[in-house]
Amino acid sequence: MKKKWNSKILCNATTDISGDIPESAGELSQYEKVIEILTALFPVWVILGAIVGIYKPTAVTWLATDLFSLGFGFLILSMGLTLTFEDFRRCLRNPWTVGVGFLAQYLIKPMLGFAIAMTLKLSAPLATGLILVACCPGCQASNVATFIAKGNVALSVLMTTCSTIGAIIMTPLLTKLLAGQLVPVDAVGLALSTFQVVLVPTIVGVLANELFPKFTSKIITVTPLIGVILTTLLCASPIGLASDVLKAQGAQLVLPVVFLHAASFALGYWVSRISFGESSSRTVSIECGMQSSAFGFLLAQRHFTNPLVAVPSAVSVVCMALGGSALAVFWTNRPIPLDDKDDFKK
Repeated sequence: MKKKWNSKILCNATTDISGDIPESAGELSQYEKVIEILTALFPVWVILGAIVGIYKPTAVTWLATDLFSLGFGFLILSMGLTLTFEDFRRCLRNPWTVGVGFLAQYLIKPMLGFAIAMTLKLSAPLATGLILVACCPGCQASNVATFIAKGNVALSVLMTTCSTIGAIIMTPLLTKLLAGQLVPVDAVGLALSTFQVVLVPTIVGVLANELFPKFTSKIITVTPLIGVILTTLLCASPIGLASDVLKAQGAQLVLPVVFLHAASFALGYWVSRISFGESSSRTVSIECGMQSSAFGFLLAQRHFTNPLVAVPSAVSVVCMALGGSALAVFWTNRPIPLDDKDDFKK
């Protein structure tokens, strides 16, 4: 991957998923430079959103369930607009590499969530919430963190795409299996919600990109900025809605989520390091540790009556952003070995 910074890659707004910058791209425009800065400062926006959510919740809680669903759906649509059928064929050419990331997302992390919940003897609603967020797919912010960490951006985008589509089956199934013994879990309802806010926007985006490439190329110059704004709101709103609980039981709620993310980052790296090179291992680690907490919050709001189920997802929003960013900064100062193994077929 070329060293030159590419905001379109970071925002998932490029049709060149390989991570290389097209030769015709030239210098970044002023608009692209602004988007580049706004995207790189994603953790800052999340922190500011969390502060606003805790101390001025009414500023962000207007994002009710229906609007929250609409915003999340548009975020997924913005990812779909950058994908083509060739990207899915690329997944088939890299079954082992993408598959390990998929297993890390839906095997390591869910089991960690369950183990932490049982070990710390969390109450049924909090344990369910922790398991739910552990069963969620990867998020677009992981692509930004991967770029900063000198990981494989193309692989990161594909892993995010595969885990997002896989969530239609895996998130409801794993939540039912692991949390069904704690509280009633509507697996069918979870699957339908996932279908509505994940699969439909992805299909619409891919078809639009394939059928109307010129029109799509104009849209994706706008979607990154909207995506940054939406992501910040989708992160701040859960914090605002759970602000009273967070103020009263902060430490009890934060520690399990911190353990989940820290362990996911560590295991994702060391498990993949057994057979992958350094760059791919960093990518899997970040994909494993950074998931779509906003999606977990949406499902918790829609399908669980106890509001405490949504709290771990609200806490995870901040932990995910800070943990992934800190790890990316740590790795950006550690160069990839010149003889690093290339695990990705373009």
